[in-house]
Amino acid sequence: MPYENQFFLARQPILNRSQRLVAYELLYRNAEVHEACVTDGAHATASVIAHASELGMEQVVGDQLAFVNVDVTGLMSDFIHFLPNDKVILEVLESVEPTPEVLSRLQELKRAGYKFALDDVAGESAAVEALRPLMDVIKIDLKQIARGSLPALARSLRNPNQKLLAEKVETLEEFRECMDLGFEYFQGYYFARPVILSGKKIAPSQLSIMKLLDLLNRDADQREVERSVKHDPLISLNLLRLVNTPAVGARFRINSVGHALIVLGRRQLQRWLQILLYVKGSEFDSPLLQMATTRGKTMELVMGHVRPAEKVAADIGFTVGIMSLMDALFSVRMGEILDSVNVLDEVRDALLHREGDYGDALHLIELIERAQEGQELTGILHKLELAPSALYALQREAFEWVNEYAHHVA
Repeated sequence: MPYENQFFLARQPILNRSQRLVAYELLYRNAEVHEACVTDGAHATASVIAHASELGMEQVVGDQLAFVNVDVTGLMSDFIHFLPNDKVILEVLESVEPTPEVLSRLQELKRAGYKFALDDVAGESAAVEALRPLMDVIKIDLKQIARGSLPALARSLRNPNQKLLAEKVETLEEFRECMDLGFEYFQGYYFARPVILSGKKIAPSQLSIMKLLDLLNRDADQREVERSVKHDPLISLNLLRLVNTPAVGARFRINSVGHALIVLGRRQLQRWLQILLYVKGSEFDSPLLQMATTRGKTMELVMGHVRPAEKVAADIGFTVGIMSLMDALFSVRMGEILDSVNVLDEVRDALLHREGDYGDALHLIELIERAQEGQELTGILHKLELAPSALYALQREAFEWVNEYAHHVA
């Protein structure tokens, strides 16, 4: 497809009141930015829907729902039916005017089983009033409204037949205020912002995982690794559970820690331990865990593509990606975390200063997560010699891997 080379995919989490992951908003962004580039609106909308349907929603969002932006062209088009009505919520952009034709089309699509969200609501208006009865979700953009006006707006829009979604929630204070006002859904990166607590210590179970990772980094003797695993019942139980799933592919049941370590192998053990740091119980619908795992896998694939001759580069990429949110996880400064575990200088430089190839790749992923496009993102792609089409393919592969992992450990 002619438009495929221009786009990358941004996938932004949407959480419920329990801060569990329930959906993603899918945003397709232009990775090649030129001042003279003018995109035809109908073509852009067709591109978004074609991308979403071509990918297969299960590959991109797993068990979650997908919010997909649509403008008037998208709403009125036949190709909107490529999107599965049980997996998507069509997000009606603020540019859509409630003409009789649009309202009739919304009613028709609603009868066909589609659900709708009204995007970027910043106040009451005639357009909002006309579109509201057909909506299932009302999205309120916190950055577009005066701070003191949120309670009154939320009260006026609350309706038993509709859910309120707060978007661009960046702080815990904003999240708590929206919770108090009865919002059902939340979109923004407050959950990934490190809240550094003075005197906070890393939990003993997490410390034992980090000690085990340290042994693997030092290429310790297998008996020492096995002894360390056996010292922690949580790690032992989770390890035995993991190796007895289809994800690992063991042909018979494995009951000993030593045998499990041999079957899994050190590379897989290291990845699994890094992911386990983020798991509380067996909750794979934690947005922080999903984001960290996706970062790790995307970093692994990007570095494998950028440095194909260095096999270790992909492994280091996974480590950098998954460690990049540990300050948010532990509420401890990244420098303190790095002081407690032995890492390469390249890893330290990437995590603390976003320097080197690993730092560039991490910064690229952070820009993508926030759906930012522009010269900074384009510059990193050029620096890494990474074509947008290659990035797009690597993203797809990472999403599939994370979703498959989630199915087997959830």
